[in-house]
Amino acid sequence: MINLYKKLFYGLLICVLAFFTYKYFTAETGSTTEYNSNLIQEQIKSVGKLVVTEGHFSQVMTFKDQNEYLGGLVSFDKKAIVVANSDVTVAYDLRQMKYEVDEKNKTIRIVSIPKEEIKISPDIQYYDIEQSKFNEFTGADFNAISKKVKADLAKKIEKSTLKTNAKNRLVSELSKILLITHSIGWKVEYKGEAVSTERDFNL
Repeated sequence: MINLYKKLFYGLLICVLAFFTYKYFTAETGSTTEYNSNLIQEQIKSVGKLVVTEGHFSQVMTFKDQNEYLGGLVSFDKKAIVVANSDVTVAYDLRQMKYEVDEKNKTIRIVSIPKEEIKISPDIQYYDIEQSKFNEFTGADFNAISKKVKADLAKKIEKSTLKTNAKNRLVSELSKILLITHSIGWKVEYKGEAVSTERDFNL
């Protein structure tokens, strides 16, 4: 009978020890996962800022306009040399980046990265202005010139390294998320694909 009680006692003791051991390790794992999750989200918050790349462009163009009368026998001309110095910024607002935290699979899923915002601020100056009382410069002319300047500038921006430099800065900021996640054994996904290096962002 005594042996039976001893067996029951030891059996109960083993169950109690097993229970508390399980609780200890599961609580530790949950705590670590939560800590790592918070750590990553703090890193994402620090990345969540406005990334701005600036550039400067200059261009010179000649504006001409002619009003003809009497079958071209009489004409009234106006023209001017237009010099435009433009400051351009390419910005990514990472505060608008959307992401999901999957604690179970230890994965950060970047859902969307905001598109670049291009801002053009031209300073347009007019030189050697020639005009007639019958064909003077109007507000419509200045608006047309401004529109032309911005259109030409947009083409220059596409051919320049400004957008590439802006994208490189963006990737540099995103790589900070990679660094912290990989250091604690988590993964990063973007557009359903695993991201192991900066190139994998495929922006």
